[in-house]
Amino acid sequence: MTPKVSIIMGSTSDLSVMEKAAKLFDEFEIPFEINALSAHRTPEEVESFAKGAKDRGIKVIIAGAGMAAHLPGVIAAMTPVPVIGVPINASLSGFDSILAILQMPPGIPVATVAVNGSMNAAILATQMMATGDEELMNKLVTYKENLKQKIVKANQELSEVKYRFKTN
Repeated sequence: MTPKVSIIMGSTSDLSVMEKAAKLFDEFEIPFEINALSAHRTPEEVESFAKGAKDRGIKVIIAGAGMAAHLPGVIAAMTPVPVIGVPINASLSGFDSILAILQMPPGIPVATVAVNGSMNAAILATQMMATGDEELMNKLVTYKENLKQKIVKANQELSEVKYRFKTN
């Protein structure tokens, strides 16, 4: 099975954040790979990965990084494949990571999700791939409808909660 998505993290200590993306790809039956690469500690491996991603069939790269968070931008600089950056809360509440990933120079875009937002990164990657895949698009439509139904159900349950001064 050839991976369509690559999940990259700066360190395996980021796995607890990035595994939410892996779980979503499993749910959608999207083949993916997961690797630890560091822009600072393994720059040659990052370059090799980024330059070879397109030819290996990778459609979207999700790169999680904390602190200086250069990994998503370095990868984006060396591949035509879309990169989604996941800022990881390693210090400063993740704000340092947000800025490092978000503030890219013209011509080197990195889509950026919320701090520790790998699940949204996986949904965004799935949406990108679904633009050319009707079956995947139908799975997304169903997934989003289920999200809506969860809120409708939660609101019904809230209507049954009683308080003396509650009016609804």
